[in-house]
Amino acid sequence: MSPVPAATFAEVEEVVADIEGWMTPGQARLLWDCSRAVPAGGTVVEIGSFRGRSMVVLASAAAPGVELVAIDPHAGNDRGPQEINGFEAQAADDHEVFKDNLAYAGVSDRVRHVRKFSDAALDDVQGELDLLYIDGAHRMAPALADIRHWGDRVKPGGDLLIHDSFSSVGVTAALARSLMFGSSFRYLGRSESMTHYRREPVIGTARLRNAGAQLAQLGWFARNVLIKVLIVAKLGGLTRRLGHDPQTWPY
Repeated sequence: MSPVPAATFAEVEEVVADIEGWMTPGQARLLWDCSRAVPAGGTVVEIGSFRGRSMVVLASAAAPGVELVAIDPHAGNDRGPQEINGFEAQAADDHEVFKDNLAYAGVSDRVRHVRKFSDAALDDVQGELDLLYIDGAHRMAPALADIRHWGDRVKPGGDLLIHDSFSSVGVTAALARSLMFGSSFRYLGRSESMTHYRREPVIGTARLRNAGAQLAQLGWFARNVLIKVLIVAKLGGLTRRLGHDPQTWPY
């Protein structure tokens, strides 16, 4: 008998508890709620799936008839914190574990995996997107390309979620170049480093307020950068003074 996908958020929390990845309970809840809101016939795209933790949440929440696409090359690059290149040996294992985790969660038949880099996968998804979740390469250039090229595909009223916002230097720089002062996406807030935007016109004074709400997060961004510097310098114990667990990378 095939596994049955989680029917409630509490159930999916139990399912993903042992799946490796970087996702707080609040971030999982945001993914769940946004995916739950996508109507039948809609499309959810995730860029950067790693071992499937976030996609299990998205797929478990999605209504019947929603298309779910996971885009990840599983190539051993941009794998995690301080794992930009040189992890080719782990790539095949990541791919197999990703498939096993989706199967364990009972969502394998719902998810189409595109094993390509995101810039090469644009033609693999047709039409507009109801929900786009970006957790791909964190360097500014590829992060900016994902926001611009894939963000353009989000339909009016659709949601855009971006992980490691105001935490990663590259992702934050990409936000500043694309969304912070833009007029196409309204900033709705964040759960830790996961920001939530909605595609709708932002004009006049609303555009100034939208930019101001994002600029207000830069203090938290500076804190996260300091925490990372201390961890890299092997002074992680000092991060307790900033209210951080020195055993974890901020996300």
